[in-house]
Amino acid sequence: MKRLMDTLGSVLGLILLSPVLIVVSTLVRLKLGSPILFTQIRPGLDAKSFKMMKFRTMTDERDENGELLPDNLRLTKFGAFLRSTSLDELPELINVLKGDMSLVGPRPLLMEYLPLYSERQYRRHEVRPGITGWAQINGRNALSWDEKFELDVWYVENRSLWLDIKILFLTILKVVKRDGISHGGEATMPRFEGSSGMKEEDQ
Repeated sequence: MKRLMDTLGSVLGLILLSPVLIVVSTLVRLKLGSPILFTQIRPGLDAKSFKMMKFRTMTDERDENGELLPDNLRLTKFGAFLRSTSLDELPELINVLKGDMSLVGPRPLLMEYLPLYSERQYRRHEVRPGITGWAQINGRNALSWDEKFELDVWYVENRSLWLDIKILFLTILKVVKRDGISHGGEATMPRFEGSSGMKEEDQ
């Protein structure tokens, strides 16, 4: 049932939101240039890698050594608007249609974080990653990493079709209110360096 909901939901979303996708694609091309889409390898179900797609929100500005500038310096006002409205996430509907992601699940993070998880935190990979999830409606980037991962694992242990429907409904309210977009002084979230509660042997 979950996969059926994902397939129908992603197809319906791509059809209904096609005018929005076209407009955002055009604006990204005009304001940020090419490529329009930001793609990155992320861990999915069972931590298997897949290529996640989002609308680009940052410039490619670099310092004198050719290194990319920090996120907060490359994130434009237009990019911040896309993130605050979650419009940058819309291409992930294609990932859902392909079966790489689900409409609801833990957010797919960076591959380099995999060795840093505790055994419990690693359980977030027992389900497909989602466009939205239990952590997103309970604080999003305003949460600490430990809080976010605990919410992810809670979802894994309590997932159901009705819970997914509830999360989707509450996500719409969160997007309208633009809650939890950033964490402290960061553009989004600080990098995960390992859980503060991990034992030394778990690291």
